[in-house]
Amino acid sequence: MSARENKAPAETMDFEKSLARLEALVKEMEGGALSLDKMMERFEEGSQLIKICDAKLNEVEKKIETLVKKGEAVTTEPFDPEDRDSD
Repeated sequence: MSARENKAPAETMDFEKSLARLEALVKEMEGGALSLDKMMERFEEGSQLIKICDAKLNEVEKKIETLVKKGEAVTTEPFDPEDRDSD
């Protein structure tokens, strides 16, 4: 079984584990000790991890809503981090 097969599929990894693995790949690639083939394997794995992390961040961003009271009604608005900075 190859080293790649031993790793958990990235799709089942949580965001933090995916990001940690991505950071490890970058460090390994920056080390300069990898062969071209290994470098390409790490690059491909990293590309998949980036897509997965991006998808998870987008999913969370869509779920984040701020409750805003307008008159007597409570409504929701999309989360805007720039509004938070002005408080």
